[in-house]
Amino acid sequence: MSQNIVALIISFAYVFAAIGAAEGLRAWRGYSVDFTRKFIHIAVGMWSFGTVLLFESRAWAVIPPLAFVLINALSYWQGTFKAMETGEKWKLGTIYFPLSFAALIWLFWDRPELLVASLMPMTWGDALAAIVGRRWGKHRFEVKGGTRSLEGSATMLLASWIATLVPLKLLTPEPLAWSTAIVAALVTALNATAVEAFSPWGVDNLTVPAISALILILLLP
Repeated sequence: MSQNIVALIISFAYVFAAIGAAEGLRAWRGYSVDFTRKFIHIAVGMWSFGTVLLFESRAWAVIPPLAFVLINALSYWQGTFKAMETGEKWKLGTIYFPLSFAALIWLFWDRPELLVASLMPMTWGDALAAIVGRRWGKHRFEVKGGTRSLEGSATMLLASWIATLVPLKLLTPEPLAWSTAIVAALVTALNATAVEAFSPWGVDNLTVPAISALILILLLP
């Protein structure tokens, strides 16, 4: 069995295991959909590491996220996976995120550090910002009909910075200076945080990875 087929099997098993775990948490512990949705969100985003380490070809690597564009669209309409469906029919984030994942795989396959780093602000920054903002956000502001908090935005900035820095240091083929990596991660995090604040209706799952990728390719050509 080829390495790509093994990686494909592991990819689907991993994502369905994450969804199953979230469904279990929702049913067993009564966690809200907001929490389980972010649990799945982080788990799927972190599979970008598995993608660049296990797959040998971008044509194979792009199959799982494209498949989940269709699977998540079906779940969105049918409510198949309760742990990641809010019931808000104008929010298509669960469809946009694997679409962004697939696009980054195709565009940055030869730059694994940029592929993974571009997804990290959305994976960790956005997820933790939502959790912190809902629970501890005291200083709220309105942006295009959406509500944000300074606490949530600060969390996104910090989490995005750290999460972006990790793949830049771990996955860059030639050692990247700490100063370069820290500045690139910080600039990426700042832009991602700003774009997320102005992105309504779940489109941040498209805009945040896009701006992160653009900033990184400009800073680290």
